[in-house]
Amino acid sequence: MAADPIDFTPHDGEQNQPKPEDAPSLPHVIEVNSLATTVIAVVAVGAALYYAQLVCVVLLVSLLLSFVLEPIVRLLGRLRVPRSAGAFVAVLMFCAALYGIGNASYNKAVQFSQELPKYRGEIQKVIWKYRSKAEAISKNTQSVIPKDDDGKTQTVEIKQPTGIWTTVTSNMGTATEVVFAASFVPFLAFFMLSWQEHARASTVLLFRRELRSTAYATLGAITEMIRAFIVGNFLVGVFIGVISMIVFWVMGIPYFYFVGFISGFLSLVPYLGVVLAFVPPLLAGLGTIHGSTFLLVGVTVLGLHLFALNVLYPKFLGSRLQLNPLAVTLALLFWGWIWGAMGLILAIPMTAAMKIVFDHIASLRAFGAWLGE
Repeated sequence: MAADPIDFTPHDGEQNQPKPEDAPSLPHVIEVNSLATTVIAVVAVGAALYYAQLVCVVLLVSLLLSFVLEPIVRLLGRLRVPRSAGAFVAVLMFCAALYGIGNASYNKAVQFSQELPKYRGEIQKVIWKYRSKAEAISKNTQSVIPKDDDGKTQTVEIKQPTGIWTTVTSNMGTATEVVFAASFVPFLAFFMLSWQEHARASTVLLFRRELRSTAYATLGAITEMIRAFIVGNFLVGVFIGVISMIVFWVMGIPYFYFVGFISGFLSLVPYLGVVLAFVPPLLAGLGTIHGSTFLLVGVTVLGLHLFALNVLYPKFLGSRLQLNPLAVTLALLFWGWIWGAMGLILAIPMTAAMKIVFDHIASLRAFGAWLGE
């Protein structure tokens, strides 16, 4: 029996089927999937950084502290002191210095509060001056508030949370968490110093053999950048503190030797440094200095901040960071939103570290170039 002939004529349902050349190409599909995966990964990392804020900040602060104490450990190592013992001594010295600075600051604050009643009259004059202006504004505002049909002014009652105890207890949990997390910093810094070489070598071994040299060079560049960042900020802070101390001494501001250094190091805080640096001399000068002197203090703080930003920072940190102003501003905005005040402090070194990583990965060098100058 002869076999039935095969029918090659397409049926009605098959005529409308898309041809192979009409289907999207495979590279396009892969590119879209890769983009979607990248976006999801970025969102996931951002969420993790936001919700793990306390842990991330503690780790980064401990890392920065280990870089600060590394020269002490190296110096003790040259004296034949084992690295673990040198790390313990360095952390102990840091805790002792921190306790000494805190104790001295507390004593000065108590002494200042005891002398504050002497300036009560001057402070009250300043307060009443601004209070009278606030009352005048309030009266002018009441004149434009709509009235009822009987001519009475409509009143709006705003209920505030009652009692200072409510405020204290509501913030008690957060303060306890911060103190508990901060207690890990010395221990983490000690272990980072003790196991530094092991951690660095083990991190390099996580990469494939052909990428290990690049990973080693990247870690070395990040290490040098962080050290330069810390040393540069310290030198700039000392310079601004000494100049501020001299200027405040000439102006007759009480505790100029103490206020000057606090103002100098507060000036290092990005963007908010000018405002924060003006607060210590303002508080210390209440009752002893007046309008023109306050203006001179503001000019001094602003001038030193601008000088440090435009002259000292490029000299000490420009060759290490190599970040353009737009990238720095966006980094401060992002990390300040994610981590608040600590994000502003850690934004620049983290962004500079990201740029170093981008520069050492061929597929990410365009991002490094965007962040660079």
